[in-house]
Amino acid sequence: MFQIRIHGRGGQGVVSAAEMLSIAAFLDGEWAQAFPSFGSERTGAPVVAFCRIDKKEIRSREPVMKPDALIIQDPTLLHQIDVFAGLVSTGYVLINSSSSFEELGLASVAERFPPAHLCTMPATEIALRHVGRPVPNVPLLAGFAAITGLVRLESIHAAIREKFNPRIAEANIAAASDAFATARSMAALQPAEI
Repeated sequence: MFQIRIHGRGGQGVVSAAEMLSIAAFLDGEWAQAFPSFGSERTGAPVVAFCRIDKKEIRSREPVMKPDALIIQDPTLLHQIDVFAGLVSTGYVLINSSSSFEELGLASVAERFPPAHLCTMPATEIALRHVGRPVPNVPLLAGFAAITGLVRLESIHAAIREKFNPRIAEANIAAASDAFATARSMAALQPAEI
């Protein structure tokens, strides 16, 4: 089972990201589940959502404590809460930022994981360019698809079409395609794994 934990703030589409990722995995023939963990949070409050993907039925319903991947939609959370808690040693980390891990003060974190599993990308800027709103969830899903290969970009596009009306969907699909290419180019710049 592959487990993903998504950290962000209310209003950034954290819960929608988990839902669209589970739909994309389902469209790829996998079992998937998505669920949030929040109370009566308001816009801007920290929010966490979870997604699990497996080849067989998923019976677990508890929060993801040992994620295989982290998607961090808001980099201001990096030094406020322990977003890296429980991340497996081969885990993937995708952060919404145009800064490197070192510039974000995460050099010691970056040393613990394979370089090809780490990616920062300006998801908010990509969303603004294509959608006109600072909602990084869709670009980060496409970035996740690019660095993990766990879901296909076409399935992300289909999940977007299920979630949004046609006009909004097409703008988000453009953002997803841009983000996928960006993440792929960033991965090409990483040193090869030893």
